[in-house]
Amino acid sequence: MMTLLRLIYEFFKTGLFAVGGGLATLPFLYEMGEKTGWFTAQDVLNLLAVSESTPGPIGINMSTYVGFLTSGVPGAVLASLALTAPCVIVILLVIRVLDKFKGSPLVDAIFKALRPASIGMITAALIGVVKESLLILPNFAGLNTLLSVFNWKGIALAVVLWFVMKKWKTHPIAYIAIAAAAGVLFSF
Repeated sequence: MMTLLRLIYEFFKTGLFAVGGGLATLPFLYEMGEKTGWFTAQDVLNLLAVSESTPGPIGINMSTYVGFLTSGVPGAVLASLALTAPCVIVILLVIRVLDKFKGSPLVDAIFKALRPASIGMITAALIGVVKESLLILPNFAGLNTLLSVFNWKGIALAVVLWFVMKKWKTHPIAYIAIAAAAGVLFSF
C-alpha cells in the first residue's frame, strides 16, 4: 500500500512539473530511480526505448511501465492516472478562466517563461540519455585512456542512423527497427 501511495506521489509531482512533454519526464525518472531504488539509470533508457516504440505518449508509457514494475496492474493504472491528473486539473482551471485572461500580458509572459523551462527539461533529458548510452562513466574514475570513456558501438550506431536519415527520408519505425536489430546483434 505504501508503494502505491509513493508511486502516486512521485508521478503526480512529475506530471505537475514536467513541462514540455514526455522527454521532460526523464530527469524526474532519473531522480525517482535514485531515491526509491525502483530502477536504475540504465533502466530509464530501456523505459525510453520501450515507450518510444509503443503507441501512445512517451510519459504515459513510462509511468505505466514503472507502475507495473513496482506494483503490477494496480501500480500501472495509478501511476498513469497520477501523471495525467495535474494536466487535467490545470486544463479544467484554465478553461474556467480563459475568457477572463485572454490576451492578458501576464498570461503571455507566463507562457513565454515556460518555453525556456521546457527546453531546459528536454536538454537535461538529452544529456542523461547521452551519458548513459554514449559514454562509459566508470572509465572516468580509472586510469583508462580518454578513448575508453566512449561507447564506440553506440556512437557508430548514432552516426549510421544519422546518415541514413539524411540520405533516405524513411518512416521513423525503420530507424527503431534498425536500432533494435543493431542492439540485438551487437549486444547493446
